[in-house]
Amino acid sequence: MGPEAMQAPPSTGLAPSSSHNGAAAPATPATPSSQRPANMEPNVINVVLGDLLIKPWYPSFYPEELVGRKIERLYVCQWCFKYSKELIPFLGHTKVCPLKEASPPGAKIYAKDSYSIHEVDGEQHKVRYGFYPTSQHARQLTSCAQLYSQNLSLFGKLFLDTKSVFYDVTTFLYYLLTSTNPTTGARQVIGFFSKEKMSWDNNNLACILVFPPWQRQGLGQMLMGISYELSRREGRIGGPEKPLSELGRRGYTAYWSATIARVVLATPGKNTALTLRDLSDSTYILIEDIVATLKSMAVLEHRPASKKGGGAVEDAVLNKAKLRRWALEHGISLIPPVDSGAFVKEGERAEQVQSLE
Repeated sequence: MGPEAMQAPPSTGLAPSSSHNGAAAPATPATPSSQRPANMEPNVINVVLGDLLIKPWYPSFYPEELVGRKIERLYVCQWCFKYSKELIPFLGHTKVCPLKEASPPGAKIYAKDSYSIHEVDGEQHKVRYGFYPTSQHARQLTSCAQLYSQNLSLFGKLFLDTKSVFYDVTTFLYYLLTSTNPTTGARQVIGFFSKEKMSWDNNNLACILVFPPWQRQGLGQMLMGISYELSRREGRIGGPEKPLSELGRRGYTAYWSATIARVVLATPGKNTALTLRDLSDSTYILIEDIVATLKSMAVLEHRPASKKGGGAVEDAVLNKAKLRRWALEHGISLIPPVDSGAFVKEGERAEQVQSLE
């Protein structure tokens, strides 16, 4: 198994995740380890991803027959996310991983600056054969791709506390966040979100994760923005699968607050009235999430109930001056985290799909 061919020989050791390319130290899990039940303790003490050594937060479902009940160090390929408990097989894999020089599986749907998003079907996605000079390489790439979603999910579970089904990936789409080094061209998947292919509740996201070394850089907001832009293109107002974890709730409250603030502040006219439906139609955020967010922002003013017996929601008025102060205090940018013009056009995407078949 293996990462981006380890950038330092084994004798030099691995870099702690907090020192990677100057990235901010990773966020901590919502529940301190001292307060967690025993069955929530990580079964992998340290995980190696490329040249990074990362401490997992939660247990994952790696097969006991392959990694044991608890393992001190697990080696994970930074390209295909295959795993090994042995260093030598891991290093051997890093030299020949079929995805080492290839783009991530699936079709690219978004590209902006050094970041891109690839859509991967958990059940079946075709991979590019033409890049490889031999049929053996093509077979290796196919093998990597078929296990990709499952291995990605197993790795992600090390940092997620609420998701329990990771072997059944067939009913999900995965959206990979990839960072490209502008100098070397090296690509690294640094996070993802998944969503059900068919959601009766119109959920646009099942789980979301930015890998710890790349957290606290606003990338979670980008993934949330992508999920809502996809909802817009599908014409379905929705939101994340609930209940949200504590970290999820905080992240989404931040995203919803900033999104609502941008829409309201971009609306001309001091006294222009915006209804909850207007906000929902503009942002594709559920009305119930908008109401909860506006309350948390403390930007609503309540009027006496109308004679028709309207409830508090109908009688609440958004105070634009309060919202403007809130946006200034929280440093909200009027530029959204996702550029709708950076999505790959349908015609170009169809050509990608054909080239992958």
